[in-house]
Amino acid sequence: MKLSVAIPYKQRLGNLTIALEGLAHQTLDHAEFEVVVGAMEYSEEYVAACRKFAERINLVSVCSAREFSIPRARNLAMRQATGEVVVQMDADTLLPPDALENLYERHFAFGQRACVVGQVVGYDNNGRSVTEVAALSYLDYVDALERLGGSRGRPEDPRFQVPHVLPWAFAWTGLIALPLAAVRRHDLFFDETFHGWGVDDLEWGYRIAASGIPIILREDLYAIHLPHPRDADANRVTEAANYGRFLRKWPRPDVELAYAFGDVDANSLYQGFVKELRAVRGDRSLGLVRGAVAGRDTLLVGVPLDARGRPDRAELPVRFDADTDSEVLPLIGLALPYEDGSVRECRLLPALDGFSARYRDRIRAEATRAARSVLPAAP
Repeated sequence: MKLSVAIPYKQRLGNLTIALEGLAHQTLDHAEFEVVVGAMEYSEEYVAACRKFAERINLVSVCSAREFSIPRARNLAMRQATGEVVVQMDADTLLPPDALENLYERHFAFGQRACVVGQVVGYDNNGRSVTEVAALSYLDYVDALERLGGSRGRPEDPRFQVPHVLPWAFAWTGLIALPLAAVRRHDLFFDETFHGWGVDDLEWGYRIAASGIPIILREDLYAIHLPHPRDADANRVTEAANYGRFLRKWPRPDVELAYAFGDVDANSLYQGFVKELRAVRGDRSLGLVRGAVAGRDTLLVGVPLDARGRPDRAELPVRFDADTDSEVLPLIGLALPYEDGSVRECRLLPALDGFSARYRDRIRAEATRAARSVLPAAP
């Protein structure tokens, strides 16, 4: 078995049916791939839809009645995969007929150890809410698929239009593939502590990159993202919460840059940001310290850290209470892993003045969001 296509699913039967029709039209020998759906429901309508494809594709369903979670549904499918390569895609992803054959023959036929990302055209994670969509069929998208096939050299996915510098930041799961052996060797399953929409795939991509697996964008691999209802405001709420979870799990400047400016813009900004960061911090790194000062919850941002990632407490403008623990994180302050107003007071230290206005303004705005008061560096 060459490929296992893993799809998370719940209550989106119209789009899933179109996606399965696209898989049934694949030119790759159907004995060489399987489709594994992690279905977070027991639905007669879903089973009936699957039955229509039973003689056309090797379709496996793993069903659960647990609360819907995209990472959980993806894991349900991926843990049952048997192919050399696992392909993660959405129930809203429609592939052109030659997609799986091209994916395997061009990118994995020689045992390549890589994570391959394809274009997903029509998807906008910053768009407005969608309340209604037209009911279409597979045939309604055939012309669009053919048009995409003739647009080589003119990628339509925004990720393919900017430098790809942060390897993990474009690991969106609309269409992405990597060897199943690498998934198992490095335990590259999704973190199920992420809830709601957004960021779980970026954190997964972060661990893929940290495992030494190159994440590669391939324009020749492409798909259409099928429209569906979405609540943009609700998505932004869960995205912010999930980014905070990501940042606390992996507190690094590249993660907070993406949190602050979005994954696409972060790739464009990163190299210039690193130059500024080096100029500001010199031979030391910068971080933040949170703890109690005379019993008051206090956050310092822009604290110089030594080679061990610890502050020189003699240089701090305040003295933290000796009988309490302080938290030290290697973050600049572009993004903070704290809820709105959860910090009593925050002090921005002079080292931050060396950043350009774009980053200074963002650091102050983030401090204002997380802290009930933002004070001068020294009391």
